[in-house]
Amino acid sequence: MQKSKKKTEFIPDEFKTIKEASDFWDTHDIADYWDDTKEVKFRASLKKEPKYVALEENIAQKTFNVAKKKHISMETLVNLWLKEKLSAAR
Repeated sequence: MQKSKKKTEFIPDEFKTIKEASDFWDTHDIADYWDDTKEVKFRASLKKEPKYVALEENIAQKTFNVAKKKHISMETLVNLWLKEKLSAAR
């Protein structure tokens, strides 16, 4: 991978939150840091258990369109909307 000629900013050793890491990488290009990368191995154990909810076709299509514009999955968008609605309902 070819390194960009832009001056790169220091990468923090650790990010405090996933959001902090995603905000950093939303505004930085991995190509600028390629020489600083190394191969790692890790194991992940996800505890999420999917729950399925049927959506009306027009709601599903509108949700899909919004998610596509935001560059996120429908699942992520629906989870965000439900969290907002549940927080407001408390």
